[in-house]
Amino acid sequence: MVISKALTIAGSDSGGGAGIQADLKTFQMLDVFGMSAITAVTAQNTLGVHGIYDIPLEGIEKQIQAVLSDLGADAAKTGMLSQPEVIELVADCIRKAGLRRLVVDPVMVSKGGARLLAENAQDALRQKLLPLAAVVTPNIPEAEVITGMTVSSLEDMKQAAVRIVKELGASAAIVKGGHRSGDPTDVLYDGESFHLLTGERYETRHTHGTGCTFSAAICAELAKGKPLLEAAHTAKRFITLAIRHELGIGGGHGPTNHWAYSREGAPSRENA
Repeated sequence: MVISKALTIAGSDSGGGAGIQADLKTFQMLDVFGMSAITAVTAQNTLGVHGIYDIPLEGIEKQIQAVLSDLGADAAKTGMLSQPEVIELVADCIRKAGLRRLVVDPVMVSKGGARLLAENAQDALRQKLLPLAAVVTPNIPEAEVITGMTVSSLEDMKQAAVRIVKELGASAAIVKGGHRSGDPTDVLYDGESFHLLTGERYETRHTHGTGCTFSAAICAELAKGKPLLEAAHTAKRFITLAIRHELGIGGGHGPTNHWAYSREGAPSRENA
């Protein structure tokens, strides 16, 4: 039996809807063994972030080294890396380990509005981490910060994706369209071609952790050796179903349903 393994390097969400917790749930649902390196601990629920406590740099490095030196990883993803020093450390660890299947989710602001990336960390993100990425998965506000351009139309999304690849050095980019009106179409640019990832919009406040879950699903599929386009389409279906079949828990922005894909959207194991 071949065990595919994925490492998430991100923050902990005590409410379980985003961050490390969302990533590990997603890995599990997609038949990938999940491992983690926690960069920060947040006191968080569906109503907001009530505290952020950074892990010391040595602690982050030791976690990554412990995982990679023994278990290894077929793919990795990053989430909340709040300070420039953390980004530089993680980038150095990724580079030394030779990890090629890296998904960078440029987490900047929580669903409730809390800033999760310091302003002085934006340059470190662009210069140190994005060039190592197999794919970067910003939403529209994040794409605007990364590229310095205004993104409102589908054509803007395409141009932002091109900049992330051609100017900032990522191998591919997926600019997510959830912040636009209408159907939430995402744009994937792989350095040569554009691909549209389409889905249905469901009106709900229970969308906490959507970005984490989407990028984790891509990471899981890459860990299994799937090509990026196939991984992206699986991730799009995974998150669409997770939003559609809402759990309805919490008084604010509730978590998505990580069970939904396995119950409705996954191919049978005989055909997988």
